[in-house]
Amino acid sequence: MERAITQSFQKWKEKPNRKPLIVRGARQTGKSFSITDFGNSHFEGSIHILNFEKRRDLKTVFEADYEIRRILSELEILINKKIIPGMDLLFFDEIQECPRAIASLRYFYEQLPELHVIAAGSLIEFALMDIPFPVGRVQLINMYPMTFYEFLKATGKELVAELMINQPKELPESTHTLLNEELRKYFLIGGMPECVKTYAETNSFKEVFEIQSDLIHTFRQDFSKYSGRSDKSCLNSVLLNIAQKVGGQIKYSELADGFTNPTIKKAFELLETARLFKKVKAASAAGIPVGASATDKKFKAIMLDIGLMANMNGISGEYVKSDLLSVFKGAMAEQFVGQEILAATGSDLYYWAREAVGSNAETDFLIEKQGKIIPIEVKSGKSGSLKSLHLLLDTFNNVEQSFVFSDARFGRIADDKISFLPLYFAASAVIPV
Repeated sequence: MERAITQSFQKWKEKPNRKPLIVRGARQTGKSFSITDFGNSHFEGSIHILNFEKRRDLKTVFEADYEIRRILSELEILINKKIIPGMDLLFFDEIQECPRAIASLRYFYEQLPELHVIAAGSLIEFALMDIPFPVGRVQLINMYPMTFYEFLKATGKELVAELMINQPKELPESTHTLLNEELRKYFLIGGMPECVKTYAETNSFKEVFEIQSDLIHTFRQDFSKYSGRSDKSCLNSVLLNIAQKVGGQIKYSELADGFTNPTIKKAFELLETARLFKKVKAASAAGIPVGASATDKKFKAIMLDIGLMANMNGISGEYVKSDLLSVFKGAMAEQFVGQEILAATGSDLYYWAREAVGSNAETDFLIEKQGKIIPIEVKSGKSGSLKSLHLLLDTFNNVEQSFVFSDARFGRIADDKISFLPLYFAASAVIPV
């Protein structure tokens, strides 16, 4: 299946000062497949896949020193192939199993920069906790589940998919209806590649839900790999409660019973490190960068994937005909918008919450676009209450534009600095023109 990240790989390949590339992302988001496909289709020579989980003998090559010519020579013997700089791609898969291989990446850059090297792995962030990170000597790129655009492409809706990568505009009623119908499916299927592939081949929600359950079980099995840092039952409780609390402000004490706040906070941080969800901090709209005003005292979270979130909340195929904003009290729509923004920008997520005591005024997200702050609300049609958004606009004169996403059609109120956009434009609206 075609992934947009291939374009980023291509730009990396053509850089004159190219550094080894580390692809980060949660398990089963398609890292290995996309890198392998890129290697096979964009290199004159060969792609050499060295999987440290399958080939434990590869680790010994990195134990002596970081002399890259020696390392390359020994690797060639073990795989019985020549590795040709400038022609071939060297792919270190599951590199977290060999921390010294991660550390060696800086020396590949310094000693053999003409060789294209990509590394990836599940739970690679945990390995990075325990070794000096090669700052300035590697390039990092994040990989996320398939976006709505990629979902449309994979399920045979290529023409309408192209509308998702252009700036938002008013579309014919028939096209708007079609996109909302496809979006309902995406809410349930999500963007995990195996789920999308299965639906594209079988058109069966039941088979997709079974795969989602298996994926969630796999994530829970991973708890054993970092359970020494936290209690398994606490990790499981935090994960389930985060899935149930998307869109709402979170308190650690509400995420697990029978555990102290420090223990719950540790579990939360570990699960975020594993990229199973993303923390969304409260911040001010007073100026950029937004992150400079972010606080850990107020925060929300969005899940890795909307389909997995639906599965964990028992949302089944019967919802495919539902109003997009009504599913799970609107939390699914907010999850979708946050997930699309994260994949489109790769940056941290923030939202605005009024600092006044006892106030519950907040907007769902705050983003930066071309040096401007843009607040975002997810609402049910143009008639929904926008009190918090109007309060923000009245409070911060520097904010010149805002977006309201809903299942309604495209519209704009110039005087109010508000653009009403269909949910399916969540990604294209935040990408700079």
